[in-house]
Amino acid sequence: QVQLVESGGGLVQAGGSLRLSCAASGSIFSINAMGWYRQAPGKQRELVAAKTSGGSTNYADSVKGRFTISRDNAKNTVYLKMNSLKPEDTAVYYCNAVLYINYESAPSPYWGQGTQVTVSS
Repeated sequence: QVQLVESGGGLVQAGGSLRLSCAASGSIFSINAMGWYRQAPGKQRELVAAKTSGGSTNYADSVKGRFTISRDNAKNTVYLKMNSLKPEDTAVYYCNAVLYINYESAPSPYWGQGTQVTVSS
């Protein structure tokens, strides 16, 4: 069984910063990509940032230059540093990992429980 546990959400004023963390644990053979998605009320879940085990990164246009994703592969942990936060960044942020549970398995996505980020104006 695989678990993704997130931390670091909260309430912050516009212009402020937060750092999210997500640690994956359990029956993990290897992790391909780890990343962050978010879902605001009434909107679809969207990709915020992702990083592969090889180091390639992908950011949503709306967060480029403000958010930075990083990984500690040895700890199966991904981080999201969010600077210059805006009220429109308010959402539940979900950690995602695409991983293998053994050498024969196909890569599968796993999700964290979500952490609320609220940015006040």
